[in-house]
Amino acid sequence: MRIHEHWNGIEPSDRGASVAMGNFDGVHLGHQAVIDLARKGQAPLGIVTFEPHPRQFFAPDAPPFRLMNAEARTHRLEKLGVTQLYELPFDAALAGMEAGAFVADVLVAGIGVAHVTVGADFCFGKGRKGNVETLRNAGRRHGFGVTIAELVAQDGEEISSTAIRAALSEGRPRDAARMLGHWHRIEGAVMHGDKRGKDLGFPTANMGVEGLHLPKLGVYAVKIDILTGPHQGSYDGAASLGVRPMFGENQPNLETYIFDFSGGIYGEHLSVALIDYLRPEMKFDGLPDLIKQMNADCDRARTILTTL
Repeated sequence: MRIHEHWNGIEPSDRGASVAMGNFDGVHLGHQAVIDLARKGQAPLGIVTFEPHPRQFFAPDAPPFRLMNAEARTHRLEKLGVTQLYELPFDAALAGMEAGAFVADVLVAGIGVAHVTVGADFCFGKGRKGNVETLRNAGRRHGFGVTIAELVAQDGEEISSTAIRAALSEGRPRDAARMLGHWHRIEGAVMHGDKRGKDLGFPTANMGVEGLHLPKLGVYAVKIDILTGPHQGSYDGAASLGVRPMFGENQPNLETYIFDFSGGIYGEHLSVALIDYLRPEMKFDGLPDLIKQMNADCDRARTILTTL
């Protein structure tokens, strides 16, 4: 995949794509329907999206809401066959650009789109004044095709990032996965921690969750992909998402114990898929009770993961 962080300076060989356009937070089944409709003939399949998410730009102090960071979104889009990712910087200049200027300067002069596909509720341009009809009319003027994808429903309800967030907040990762079309994953680099897990016999890979919507805090059965380094591959495990009440912590993070693994992975990038919610965070009377519960959590997670 070729990744472009601006619409200026794009090489001729990277122009002429058929693009799906949107935020694609979560890359759920509704997003995937838009992407599938963007596959047009021999044109490269592209994505036009924004970083940061426009909602982050307009409300920087709002609670974290994103289902995935830019890294996780890129990995998911690559798996769908996207070859050109135009990740546009959403800043004051872009936020203030009128819809007509966005089409002329960004889509046509900058990216050189051959075709644009968006969802039926897509809006763009300053004040979100541009809509699908604006885009259709602009396509006729500038000579690119436009396809409008209908919204996707499941069990009579529209699939949305909002519904997925609710499922995760309630500890229902399988329901979230049904709307996503894939497991919900948290991705990032492994950080150095306080090594308490190692001292307890459960060495963990620690990852930050800053900027992300937090699923229900607690312990999960997980699937782990190590994306970089000499230990690349897929593994099973159990993970604790939370603030470690036994030790008086207050900054949420993800601590993942990889079954039957002893390699060093500090600094490597992991993708941790939440499979099943096992239990909430708990405070124990002492370390022996904590260790006993951790063994029980791992046994239960192993049983669950063998059925996948």
